[in-house]
Amino acid sequence: MSDPSVPDRAAILAALDAVRDPRSGQGLTKAGLVQALMIRPGRAGFMLEVEAADADLYGPVREAAEAALRAVAGVERAQVVLTTRTPDVAAAPAAAPSSDDEPPLAAGAVRVRKGARLSDAAQAQMQPARPAGALKPAHVRHVVAVASGKGGVGKSTVAVNLACAMSLLGRKVGLLDADVYGPSIPRMTGVDDDPEMTADKKLKPLRAWGLKIMSIGLLVDEASPMIWRGPMASSALNQMLNDVAWGEEDDPLDVLVIDMPPGTGDIQLTLAQRVALSGAVVVSTPQEVALIDVRRGVSMFEKTRVPILGVIENMAYFPDPATGAPIPIFGHGGAQATAKTLGAPFLGEIPIELALREACDAGRPLVMQGATSPAGQAFLLIAAAVLTAVEAGEGVKPPPVIVFED
Repeated sequence: MSDPSVPDRAAILAALDAVRDPRSGQGLTKAGLVQALMIRPGRAGFMLEVEAADADLYGPVREAAEAALRAVAGVERAQVVLTTRTPDVAAAPAAAPSSDDEPPLAAGAVRVRKGARLSDAAQAQMQPARPAGALKPAHVRHVVAVASGKGGVGKSTVAVNLACAMSLLGRKVGLLDADVYGPSIPRMTGVDDDPEMTADKKLKPLRAWGLKIMSIGLLVDEASPMIWRGPMASSALNQMLNDVAWGEEDDPLDVLVIDMPPGTGDIQLTLAQRVALSGAVVVSTPQEVALIDVRRGVSMFEKTRVPILGVIENMAYFPDPATGAPIPIFGHGGAQATAKTLGAPFLGEIPIELALREACDAGRPLVMQGATSPAGQAFLLIAAAVLTAVEAGEGVKPPPVIVFED
């Protein structure tokens, strides 16, 4: 039985189809411009993605679409997020042909013969280096990416608690959920409101636990699959970075923590190339199957010139309920050994704790509850180490180590 408080989906799609796409002349629904449709009790919204050159053309369309949504029975709040897509790589001038029968190569390209084995130098040349013009979001001092080579290692749990720990250590902190295919930050922080717009058409991040929070999960239904190709996902990430009011000129954000999607795909590459990251924190569990992917993730950051702030071993052990002795369910020390092999700092280990899982499910980050557990203390120590690394040379006083007493 359907929930009567939820607006009718068919009515919403029909209303949006009454708004014309200025390019095709079709309704927005038929033109395929209604992306990531979100319908909840009393509200509705979607993503409207267009070419960057058409942003001004579609501004009035966005406003008309919001008005159409508000006219549907049961819709009290409507939000249409206008996002643009831009090509990742500009066309390069062609180089002269290397011979009469071979096609010309783009400038800087490497010709690979069938069956040839690339040298390290050639592989490095083929890697997309970080451009000199990489930027930070406005009024943000440092951007720290929390990444993992594979899913299921607790990366989002680490990102949330790391951001909260930085806030406890006296910094102004933002948390961006860049995992557009599996956003979990809204659930882990307990936020669920629609982001509002500022006077200059930027999204206002939500506030909770001393953080400024933004996630694609705030703009779409929790159960809706994100069936997006790489360019659209990268475009959504670009908007959440640059079209969100993270800080003000007279009140900048000290650190923006980005919870990245797992792996080394389009979104990770977009972030590493376009954003002036202060560094990356890589999360892993101890077993070898996860560590293989850690090496890939570290390699990606190295080849895109992003500093590695360190490796964290999550789910390092389970404390014996009777004695407190560590039980290495997934093995132990693998991440630390891998960090040493890669020449990366080892930031610490996070044990398996029931309270940590319960805190994530309840939307109440563990470190904000005055946790005295080993996991809570580990997050604070790791946050202090990361802050010390990114603020080195700025004359900022190192953060204190907070020890909660029972």
